[in-house]
Amino acid sequence: MSLTLEIPTINDAPKDFDCLFKLWQQVQTETEEVTFDFSGCHFLRQNAVAFLGGMARWIEKRGCKVSFNWETVKKRLCTNLKQNGFMYTFNGGEEPWQGNSIPYREDLFEDINDLIQYLAQDWLGRGWVHISDMLRALIVGRTFEIYANAFEHGKTGIGVFSCGQYYPKLKELKLSVVDFGVGIPQNVRDFQKNNRLPADEALRWAFQKGTTTRGGTVTGGIGLDYLKQFVHINKGKLQILSHDGCATIDKDGEIYEKKQTCFGGTIVNISFLCDESRYDLGLEADDELWF
Repeated sequence: MSLTLEIPTINDAPKDFDCLFKLWQQVQTETEEVTFDFSGCHFLRQNAVAFLGGMARWIEKRGCKVSFNWETVKKRLCTNLKQNGFMYTFNGGEEPWQGNSIPYREDLFEDINDLIQYLAQDWLGRGWVHISDMLRALIVGRTFEIYANAFEHGKTGIGVFSCGQYYPKLKELKLSVVDFGVGIPQNVRDFQKNNRLPADEALRWAFQKGTTTRGGTVTGGIGLDYLKQFVHINKGKLQILSHDGCATIDKDGEIYEKKQTCFGGTIVNISFLCDESRYDLGLEADDELWF
């Protein structure tokens, strides 16, 4: 039995995450081969690229064959998927090049130095967001905590998937991190020994200052305190989706809600506004850098 996944245009609005999760539901059935078809797709944002790449590896892990119908990829999308390295990773194009993309990557193991370099140079080191060196180091360190949590608690078996993009016309810089593990809500339920805890409430607990299910002491709920502060003053957005829970953190505050669709793993989507402002959050020289 074979399955053709018809990939539509996917952005990163709430309905687009629903679209990704519906694709995820389609591949839960037993099949021998899954083909990705892009005939109806005009563009994929970074969250879709990271998610589809991880989903392809998850399908392969089950012993199924995965193929991409590259002939159905439209020109603009093809350029983007070549530039960020997605097509190269899946044997569909030449080596990637530096442009407005933050490269697609797959991390089967936690390589701290390589991930820090990716975040510090490929994501925040290209001059798109004007921040002090200390704040850049803090944001990189806090964002690395997302990876560290996924590796320690995700129990995914296929690693963690990332991709980003700078959108010049929108003046936005985005990064998505996806894992296909057990999800944040399940980790919180296990930690609290409360299997009935709703996903939105589990996310609320996970992202409050001083809470962690990790072995060490984290000052900001999965280490995101400075990241959350910067998103607030920068008028950016931090989205975390896991199971049927969704957390949205932006200039207006924090919203935790239940969604109609469900994904067993976790997606973190980070959006920064690229303007002429320079940010430092009033940091002191002794602020801990976390790496």
